[in-house]
Amino acid sequence: MRDTTRTALVFFLCLISAAHSGAAAGPEPASPSLGRVEVTLANELRQDAEAIKKEFAEAGLSNVHIQFVRLGQPPPNIGIGPSVSAERARAAIRLALKYNRAVKILLPAHLFPPHFMTVASSNYDDTADFAINEEALRRLQDPSLTTDQFHEFYRSLTTPPKPNRR
Repeated sequence: MRDTTRTALVFFLCLISAAHSGAAAGPEPASPSLGRVEVTLANELRQDAEAIKKEFAEAGLSNVHIQFVRLGQPPPNIGIGPSVSAERARAAIRLALKYNRAVKILLPAHLFPPHFMTVASSNYDDTADFAINEEALRRLQDPSLTTDQFHEFYRSLTTPPKPNRR
């Protein structure tokens, strides 16, 4: 029994060593889409779902999941996780403006996983809503903003003011 345990241990250590040295490694797998995008759209766009998914993928947002509201228009909001690149965030804003007609509300980044985005979500109540004006929305779309600058500005737009304590 002792020799069997020793043999198994040696075999296990060889496997670990080979894995760490890359000796048994094959070609790198293709990197999966970084982050998920959940989108809710008006029912009138249902017939265009595949074309819309394709447009999201062409914008670098290939892990997109679309659902449709039965009646009316979805809320004009967007939520962007704290580690989403500025480029991907700007693409999501552009597509939200195109397919949801407006972005008037931001949802705080701290509500989401790092690389997650949502467009027109009804999963949050109005206590999580932060109104955004056209000027601030244009600034978020500024291609010169780095990812850090984008998120710093986004946080400033989605942080409630501190109450005055007297």
